[in-house]
Amino acid sequence: MRPILLKGHERPLTFLKYNRDGDLLFSCAKDHTPTVWYASNGERLGTYKGHNGAVWCCDVSRDSTRLVTSSADQTVKLWECETGVLLHTFNFDAPARAVSFSEGDKMVVISTDPFMEKQSAIHVKRIESDRFLQSSEDVLTITGPQGRINRVMWGPLNKTIISAGEDATIRIWDAETGKCLKESDPETGHQKVITAMSKSADGSHFITGSHDKSAKLWDIRTLTVLKTYTTERPVNAAAISPLLDHVVIGGGQEASQVTMTSTRVGKFEAKFFHKIFEEEIGGVKGHFGPINALAFNPDGRSFSSGGEDGYVRVHFFDADYYHIKV
Repeated sequence: MRPILLKGHERPLTFLKYNRDGDLLFSCAKDHTPTVWYASNGERLGTYKGHNGAVWCCDVSRDSTRLVTSSADQTVKLWECETGVLLHTFNFDAPARAVSFSEGDKMVVISTDPFMEKQSAIHVKRIESDRFLQSSEDVLTITGPQGRINRVMWGPLNKTIISAGEDATIRIWDAETGKCLKESDPETGHQKVITAMSKSADGSHFITGSHDKSAKLWDIRTLTVLKTYTTERPVNAAAISPLLDHVVIGGGQEASQVTMTSTRVGKFEAKFFHKIFEEEIGGVKGHFGPINALAFNPDGRSFSSGGEDGYVRVHFFDADYYHIKV
């Protein structure tokens, strides 16, 4: 496995996202500037300048024309991917945490943090094809969950919205009415903060990672726990391979504890598990701090990891990886 080291961020990575074609990789970090790279050779294409705080999350439209980013500066910004032109800024009264385009890219769902007297909320905005018609009005606002909502995404056919965060509960909301339709079972679900949530390629199931040192695979419609992958470190990121029955999980100790330990003790590898059998099948070392972000290329032949050390590592699998008897 040969990694490419992408050096462009000055602060810890927070999120990684490939476009649908798998030729571009978008990275977010605490240094205010989302960056886009060529996924095949690690060449930096450009940055999106405009945020004044840590950028927590991003999503790219299906045709790779629009990028949406959420930031601690209490804004969500809509960009033109190719030119880096800022198309619109959505302003909030609290830091914006997670963001996700709907199927068809006509809407975007955003979560905002609890701040001052305000509680956390989920906002749905309509995205116009003409930038001059773009409005900042909410189509829907959902409140209810306690604590931060770390991840939000759309359910099948945009009929539902799925959220997860600090209260360790996954919820499915009706995207029309904002009503809570389902909550994860506290017995079988996570016991601590949920830090990561990522869909499978076909959208039928998703994986979550938590500080309870586990990752879980869920059915997207019923919220049934299908599999549990247990590690010995808090999980900050998890992703499902679109090619093989593998999942990759990353994490490590809290950043504040890292100086006391060596990289070996800190457990900063990305760990691979068999999706069906729940067994650990390998690990990839390299980062000098906890892994905060993971993403598989849509072709399944490479994956990237982003760490507290400020580096993005893109790992290309050797040919024999595909010949593993799974």
